[in-house]
Amino acid sequence: MKEKIIKFFYQDRYAAHSGIELVDVKPGYALTRMEIEDYHLNAVGVVQGGAIFTLADLAFAAACNSEGQLVLALNASINYFKPGLKGYLKAEAIKVSETRKTAFYEVTITDAKGDIIARFSGTGFKKDETITF
Repeated sequence: MKEKIIKFFYQDRYAAHSGIELVDVKPGYALTRMEIEDYHLNAVGVVQGGAIFTLADLAFAAACNSEGQLVLALNASINYFKPGLKGYLKAEAIKVSETRKTAFYEVTITDAKGDIIARFSGTGFKKDETITF
């Protein structure tokens, strides 16, 4: 099933265009990775905040939908702590809580040294639809 979910999320054209890879996924969990390239850098030479948000957002989406129920974002926010500079960034999404119609996830973004770069929080709305992987 993991391979089918990963293949499904290859259809996220924006994340793919941004060089983001879905590395691991299981119920309520996902891990994404992005090798930092020159095109990820902003005018001051650090990874652009939107690239970091996109990395976290794909982890959030994969974790939310990993159980086969369609979940769409209701809210997402991010706090940046350190700049991303070189190497790669990873985003690890973990389900924190859920109700019948919503689920809340925390995503931690780290660099190649394991330092926390940012934290993303997202709430998803569970639709009455399933996803075919």
